[in-house]
Amino acid sequence: IKESATLTRDVLEQHFNDLKGTLRKLLDERLMSLLQEVDAIEQESIKPLDECQKLIEHGVSTADDLLREGESAVHGDVGQQNEKLCNFTKKALHIQLDSLPEVPSLVDVPCLSAQLDDCLLTILKNQIFRHGTVASRPPVQLEEFVEKPGGILVRWCKVDDDFVAQDYRLQCRKSAAGPFEDVYVGSEMEFIVLHIDPNVEYQFRVCARGDGRQEWSPWSIPQMGRTTLVPHEWTTGLEGYSLSSRRNIALRNDSQACGVLYSKAPTYVCGQTLTFRQVLPGIETVGQPDRRDSLGVCVEQQNGYDSLQRDKAVCVSTNGAVFVNGKEMTNQLPAVTSGSTVTFDMEVVQLGPSSNEGGNFKLRVTISSNNREVVFDWVLDQCCVSLYFGCSFSYPGWKVLVF
Repeated sequence: IKESATLTRDVLEQHFNDLKGTLRKLLDERLMSLLQEVDAIEQESIKPLDECQKLIEHGVSTADDLLREGESAVHGDVGQQNEKLCNFTKKALHIQLDSLPEVPSLVDVPCLSAQLDDCLLTILKNQIFRHGTVASRPPVQLEEFVEKPGGILVRWCKVDDDFVAQDYRLQCRKSAAGPFEDVYVGSEMEFIVLHIDPNVEYQFRVCARGDGRQEWSPWSIPQMGRTTLVPHEWTTGLEGYSLSSRRNIALRNDSQACGVLYSKAPTYVCGQTLTFRQVLPGIETVGQPDRRDSLGVCVEQQNGYDSLQRDKAVCVSTNGAVFVNGKEMTNQLPAVTSGSTVTFDMEVVQLGPSSNEGGNFKLRVTISSNNREVVFDWVLDQCCVSLYFGCSFSYPGWKVLVF
């Protein structure tokens, strides 16, 4: 309680400090805009008046000069008087002393004033007093963490039956001091978080958005999750395939070389779920299919084969056919296309005391794809609970993520 209360205080103080800074900045920007508008109107309106004033002042100055010249001609020497009066008369005839520039009408001259509406304070006051709430219980909580190879399946549930959720938002962080980051936003109530380092604590939290609303609910209580399972990886070095940096995505490249790409180690353990996902490439197409193309698991790596359709292997071809120890079953799954997901689930079927001592060893296999599944028993001649996985594609363009 104390920790969440302290965090809530910090969030509120930071939020309102940010609001005050933003409001101050917006008010300063609005003030500057209005002052610039006053300057522009003043400069535009005063210009014709300044020009009119200059013309009037010039006319008055010219009249003064002419008046002084006339006085000088009248009071001058008799010998020069006639000449000066003649010059004065000529000059006076060329100067229009009875004309004035057009002065703007009084109604056309602006008179600036500031129009300020006091209702802004009332509106802001009402909005501010309704801004923000404090919730003591979030409507969703984290419910379960399930270890996955290199990942964690996170499940959550609603604890408020009256809350109608539209979307959920899951966040994760590796360090308690680091920032939370979004890992999922959607309508599902579970998500597999990949790229998780084994034996490292991660912190998770979830919130929800009500139906028809934009704001998110309060966060759930943060909880720690971890996985002890090493991530699935493809084997490096096979010429026909290019791998991602984490080696969990394999892309069939343009090389003419063919063969089966196996996992680096037998990391698939019975009791877990192994998932292959056809990753969408740049355009929503996949490579050209071939009857030998396959996804599946096997007891051991066997080089020299161009497909998993062989002994000691269970696989699904890209056209949906299921093969067990190289033999095609009558049951068939949907074809593998862009975005398809194929999952393998296996559990040991006990046959008796001798089942793990050289006798027949049976695994119950469930393969699912596009909401359809097949279930069968896979009989082996040895105990085997850790298996390799693999894939084989004849043409470029196929891109498979395994987890």
